[in-house]
This record gives sequence, C-alpha cells and structure tokens, in this order.
Amino acid sequence: MPAGRPAPSGHSPLRRRLLLYGLALAAPGVAAEPGRTAGAAGDPPVFVRRVLPDAALAGEGRLRFFGLRIYDARLWVGRRFEADNFGAYPLALELTYHRAFAGADIAKRSIEEIGHQGGLTPGQALRWRTELAGLLPDVQPGDRLTGLYLPGRGMTVWQESRRLGSIEDAELALRFFGIWLSTRTSEPDLRSALLARLTEARP
Repeated sequence: MPAGRPAPSGHSPLRRRLLLYGLALAAPGVAAEPGRTAGAAGDPPVFVRRVLPDAALAGEGRLRFFGLRIYDARLWVGRRFEADNFGAYPLALELTYHRAFAGADIAKRSIEEIGHQGGLTPGQALRWRTELAGLLPDVQPGDRLTGLYLPGRGMTVWQESRRLGSIEDAELALRFFGIWLSTRTSEPDLRSALLARLTEARP
C-alpha cells in the first residue's frame, strides 16, 4: 500500500526532524501561511463531492519549518459546518507535500500530536499508531493526500484519486482531524487559515 520510496533517515539533525513533519503538525519554529497553496481552489475532488455534495472550501494554508515548505493544506466542509463542533460534521482535508516523508514517521508524529490534546493512554497510542502506519503511505514532493472524515464512523484516505483504505474507529478519526481543527491544536495559526473563509462569511 505505501507509495514511493521511504524517506531516508540517519542524515543531519535537521533532516531527522523534518521526517517528523508529515501529516501531523509541528513544534515551535513552524509558521503557517494562509492562502498560499498549490493549484486553484476550485472544486473538491470527485470522491469528496460524492459524500459531501455541498462541499465548499473553508480555507487553505501552508506549513513551513524554518523557511522550508512542508505541505499545503485545504479544508472542505458543508454549509452547516461549525468549527467549534467540527467532529459532528463530515469534512475533507487535503495535503499537498513539498518534501518526502515515510508513512511510519507520519503515523508516529500524528500520535504525538494527538497525545498533546490529552487523554491518550499508552495502549491507545500503540494501537492507533499501528493503524495509521498501515494506512498512510510514504510521500514524495508533489504527492497529494486527502482524508475524508465521517462523524461516528471513521476516516478514509486517498492518494491523488486512488483510495488507500479506511479506519473504522470513530474516536481515532476524530482525534486525528483534531490535529488541525481542535482548539487544542499545536498550530492555531494553521487552524485559523483553514477556517478563514468561514470567519469572513460571518455577519
């Protein structure tokens, strides 16, 4: 299931730290740039529209690490979406990578970020890391991953237009998308960028 070569490890300390910044968010030193993503905003992917017919772009941003581009992110939601209760609504998050990462490192960092939200037991962390590592692929620059969240059901991940698989664990899915959308995210600026259009639309 993993696509592309595993990202190399054992290089410089900077390279090793970069390997931790796949799907998950980063630590201090990372800056999010609202409104700077690859490609036109346009419509969501067809597979998103099938599940979320009224999907519209809620916002977009870019994650950087010490000046290096990590990924561009875009969020699609339905008309009734409420950011403060994001877990109650279907949504889609698209990431377009600018660097190579191994799927195992993406899973590891994702669990670390979920842990920062609190309430994660060691057993949960091990189980969830294994599930994510089995789903998330290795990525190369230019690769696009899209995660579709379905409340109470779980999540499905695509690479470009190819369905990679699903995780039928509602709690894991909620906590995973909380990496970006929870009020306890470690990257509030990126969260704001992903929700920017919703804020602008308010009276």
